[in-house]
Amino acid sequence: MVGSRVVAERVADEAYRQWYGLSDHQRARITAPRAWLTQVVGGICLALLALPGRREEAQGPVPRRGQRGTGLEGEAGAGLLRTLETLSPAETAAFVLDDVFVPAPGAVAGLVGQSEAECAEPTDRARQSIRARCAQPTPPRRRDEMAHAVRHACADEDADRLASLLTPDATAFFDGGGKVRALTRPVIGSERVARSLLTLLARHPRTTLHTHPVNGRTGLVARFDDRVAAVIALDIAGSRVVQVWVVLNPDKLRSWNRPRP
Repeated sequence: MVGSRVVAERVADEAYRQWYGLSDHQRARITAPRAWLTQVVGGICLALLALPGRREEAQGPVPRRGQRGTGLEGEAGAGLLRTLETLSPAETAAFVLDDVFVPAPGAVAGLVGQSEAECAEPTDRARQSIRARCAQPTPPRRRDEMAHAVRHACADEDADRLASLLTPDATAFFDGGGKVRALTRPVIGSERVARSLLTLLARHPRTTLHTHPVNGRTGLVARFDDRVAAVIALDIAGSRVVQVWVVLNPDKLRSWNRPRP
């Protein structure tokens, strides 16, 4: 939930500190210690994620493999982190607690201060995305081919060809961070995703689009006047793109625009 093993250990320590801070009588009244600890851990994580700037500390696309340092290894772990970054703190807590701990009905909704219906949509979307990638692993060579095909379709402004590379329920997320103009809600559906990408990457003499390693896999990098303006990560299952992650937030693109030695 917090994206860092070190922070996670501190959260666990604090939860147990609160547990052992209770009197024997108070602990005896707690009939399900695991549920109590789950709720406490969720509350601590939610408070951390809500701190200004906390979610941006370790987020953003990574130019080279291995820089993130989260302790989550492999494609599923990277996909999970990208999924969590699109959710609000409350949605992140709801997804992780519901999928990992399977608490009693209504417990998560009460913790994050939302109704069960409000919790359901983002958690279902995140769960479906991660399971799709795990169920249909794509060889690295095929992922590279797909990224190049998406790049050519975008460069040619061919909406039909681009849509054919996406699953019918493909989803695109645009992260402007409030710093640049961007869609604030996910775009769902192959045709709508294709149109939104082509609108973003509309031909301009000062704009270029190239394939480039993004979070250890081949993605797309759009440059405007040689400055990186957008980094696009592609989640692929089987032979189609299931999700597109577009980072436009300049704060998250700083590492891409640092002067090279």
